[in-house]
Amino acid sequence: MTDLLKAKLSRRAVLQTAAVGAAGISPALRSVVYAAGSDAPEKTEVKIGFIPLTDCASVVMASVLGIDQKYGVKIIPSKEASWAGVRDKLVNGELDFAHVLYGLVYGVHLGVGGPKKDMAVLATLNNNGQAITLSKKLADKGAVDGASLAKLMASEKREYTFAQTFPTGTHAMWLYYWMAANGIDPMQGAKVITVPPPQMVANMRVGNMDGFCVGEPWNHRAIIDGIGVTATTTQDIWKDHPEKVLGTTGDFVKKYPNTARAVTAAILEASKWIDASLSNKNKMAETIADKSYVNTSVDAINQRILGRYQNGMGKTWDDPNYMKFYNDGAVNFPYLSDGMWFLTQHKRWGLLKDHPDYLTVAKQINQIEIYKQAATATKTPLPKSDMRSSKLVDGVVWDGKDPKKYADGFKIKA
Repeated sequence: MTDLLKAKLSRRAVLQTAAVGAAGISPALRSVVYAAGSDAPEKTEVKIGFIPLTDCASVVMASVLGIDQKYGVKIIPSKEASWAGVRDKLVNGELDFAHVLYGLVYGVHLGVGGPKKDMAVLATLNNNGQAITLSKKLADKGAVDGASLAKLMASEKREYTFAQTFPTGTHAMWLYYWMAANGIDPMQGAKVITVPPPQMVANMRVGNMDGFCVGEPWNHRAIIDGIGVTATTTQDIWKDHPEKVLGTTGDFVKKYPNTARAVTAAILEASKWIDASLSNKNKMAETIADKSYVNTSVDAINQRILGRYQNGMGKTWDDPNYMKFYNDGAVNFPYLSDGMWFLTQHKRWGLLKDHPDYLTVAKQINQIEIYKQAATATKTPLPKSDMRSSKLVDGVVWDGKDPKKYADGFKIKA
């Protein structure tokens, strides 16, 4: 075959692929397409792990609505029991991707809290929408927020137990940050345990903990069940904070870059769908409440995803900073500064002994180029910078510019 004929055949294959477009690529074309250097997904069926939480919604809806097929992949959502299980299955390849804690991915990459493995963040799945719940017993003694909790702990001395969901994860960091901002040393002044999200309410019911930090719907569930009160929301700790991410291993991205891009695009489109309307949000709540996903009542989910909050003590409010999945694309960009923030807190609390090279690590993990390609495919707006600036609950500004100084600058630290 002449080089000219080869070139013509390659060009024809590319044109045929483009014509097939979003409808997917026929099996007959697939081998020719790969030879022609197509961007078709190398792996067409992917298993994505999730924990039963409201913020697994974009993974579930991408599958349920068939958005995944538009990008040439089939997503198989896989319900997991704990974040440690998600970690292990990602590392050993049982899962291709996961709805996963931002800080878990960074912890695994640096060998903190589990096996060391190169990891990747493809997109942020949601902002906001977690909370800190205190037991009804504490609330009855006047501990209903950070200041009153600190006062009670100082006056009634005993061992106070608080739960988070994974040692390097988001909920541990929100809990520690909030306690420290209120003058409580989470390492010296309390006992902190790890409990999987769906088990939080049951553990509080039997008195195993005084408080917990977890994602929805488990904070609202504690109110419905009459065993807990909402002391604060995580958006009050850090407005529009990063929360779960679409995570995978570095090896997977290297081996299957087109699959990584296709899945990211499908999740982006599902995120856009969720945030598009009230009816979509309600349909999402009805879908994920099913026992195969979150396994709770619809009313445990559908209030807080619309920003309708109650604290369990008669106070109700509308929160504009409720859980967002897309927000015109502002949610999903994997900002380098977001990843670096978790590293500063890992250093602050002694999970990391030395300062890492913050920016280099974030650039290794956060797959900004793949995200940008997926954003282009889904017409998702991109920010002007890979970094962003935020003021947290204690008034301290985080902008990613001097992570060492930031990490070392806290009064309460390990």
